[in-house]
Amino acid sequence: MNNLTQTKPKPSPRVGQVKFQPMRSYVDLIEQTFEFPTKEFRVDNNELFFNDVPLMDIIRQYGTPLKMTYLPKISEHIQNAKQLFANSMQRLKYKGTYTYCYCTKSSHFQFVLEEALKNNIHLETSSAYDMPILRELYNQGKLTKETIILCNGYKRPQYTQHISEMLNEGFSIIPILDNLKEIEFYENSVNENVTVNLGIRIATDEEPNFEFYTSRLGIRYNDINQLYKDKIADNPKFNLKMLHFFSNTGIKDSAYYWTELSRFVYKYCELKKICPELDTIDIGGGFPIKTSLQFNYDYEAMVEQVVESIQWICSKSHVPVPNIFTEFGSYTVGESGALIYSVIDQKLQNDKELWYMIDGSFITHLPDVWGMNQKYIMLAVNNWDNPHHKVNLGGLTCDHMDYYNSEAHTSEVFLPVIEEGEEQYIGFFHTGAYQESLGGYGGIQHCLIPAPKHVIVDRDEAGKIVTRLFAPEQDSESMMKILGYK
Repeated sequence: MNNLTQTKPKPSPRVGQVKFQPMRSYVDLIEQTFEFPTKEFRVDNNELFFNDVPLMDIIRQYGTPLKMTYLPKISEHIQNAKQLFANSMQRLKYKGTYTYCYCTKSSHFQFVLEEALKNNIHLETSSAYDMPILRELYNQGKLTKETIILCNGYKRPQYTQHISEMLNEGFSIIPILDNLKEIEFYENSVNENVTVNLGIRIATDEEPNFEFYTSRLGIRYNDINQLYKDKIADNPKFNLKMLHFFSNTGIKDSAYYWTELSRFVYKYCELKKICPELDTIDIGGGFPIKTSLQFNYDYEAMVEQVVESIQWICSKSHVPVPNIFTEFGSYTVGESGALIYSVIDQKLQNDKELWYMIDGSFITHLPDVWGMNQKYIMLAVNNWDNPHHKVNLGGLTCDHMDYYNSEAHTSEVFLPVIEEGEEQYIGFFHTGAYQESLGGYGGIQHCLIPAPKHVIVDRDEAGKIVTRLFAPEQDSESMMKILGYK
C-alpha cells in the first residue's frame, strides 16, 4: 500500500494539431451549465479532485488506462441509507425494523465485500458461485453465521445444494423461492432439526413500455396462497418469513412504481392474516446513482413515502407493519468507481468531426455505454483552464460502436483543446457497479483489449489517502492461456 507521491508522469503519445475556434474555458462551461457538486468534485490548480483524491497524482504513480475504487464511498452510502430509513421510521413511529443488504452481483470483488461488511450489513446472492465466496469470508472472520444471506434467483441444483449445506451448518440463510418446485429440494436435503425461514419472490408486472408484461422471475400472485397452504403451513421444517418485491425501474416516483408497491403490500397483508410467522418484506434494490451532474433525486422524500405507504396500507388492512429489507447494489458500490484514460491522438474526420482517441475501449471497459447507452459523469482530469470544444471519444476496438459522443445533460461532449505534445486525461465516474462482470473481467475481450490496471484508494486512521495496486493491466500471457496457446 502506497502513499501518493509526486513522480514524473509517463509521457503520452504525441497528438496531432487540429485547428479549432477557441471558446471559453471548460470551468466556465461546467459552472454555467449546472451547479458543480463540490463535495465530490473540485478543481484545484487546473486539476480535478474526486472525493478529495488528487487524480493526477494517481495517474503519475500508476499510468493509464486505470480503474479506481474509492472504498470510503461504499461505507458512506450504506450509512446514509441506514440513516434515511431510521429517520423516516422514527418520524412516522413505524414499529418495524430496517435491514440493509448488499446485492453481491453488483460487484463481487473482495475489497468491495469487505468494505461493505464493516458496516454491519447483510447480503443477497443470485448464483451458486456466490456461496464459496461467503464461506471464504466466514473463514476469514469477515462475516458470521448470524449474517443474513438472502438467496435469490432461479436456482439450479448446485445452488440449492450449497444453500442446504449451509443451512445444515447453521448459517442464517433465507432461500427466496422463485418457482413452485424449489421448496421440494429443501424438504429432502435439509436436516430434520433445522427450521428453514423462507421467502417468496412475487412476479411483478413490468413497466408498461417493457417488451414483456410480467417478470420471468418469481411466483405469480394467484399461486402464493396455495403454495403456503400446501407446502409450508403444516410443515414444521418451514417458516414463511418474507415476501420479496422487485421493480425493474428501481424506487422511482412514478405511477407504475407506487401501483406495484401497493399491490405487493396488500398481498403481504392478505397473507399475514393466514400466516402469523410472516413479518418481513424485501422491497429489493433501486436507489439510483448519479450519472449526471444534473442528477436530482430526493432520497429522503422517497424513503419517507415508501415507509408511509407501507404503514398506511397495513393500518387500513388491520395488520402489523412488516420489517423492511432492501438489497441495494448499484447504490452501494456504483459511486465508488472511476475509469481514467489518456487521450492518445486527435483526428479530424471528414474535415468536420473531431475525435479524441483514448487508450482503452468503451465496449470492453464500460459495456453499459455500448449495451444500454448508459451515460456516466465524464470530466477532464487536467487542463481545466484551456479553451474547450466539441469532440467525439473513440475507443481502440475496430467496432464502429466503440465511441462516446454525448453526456446525459447535453447532446455533445466538450473537452479541453489540446496542442501538440500536451497531455490530456479524462475520467468516467460512478462506474463501480456491474461493469467488470458484464465485461468479463480478466477474460477475452473484443480485439483482445486488455483489462486495465485496478487501483484501490482508501484512507488510513489519520484520514490520509493510501493506494495499492489490486491488479496490473492484463497481459498477453494470460490471454494466450485462455485461448489455448499455453
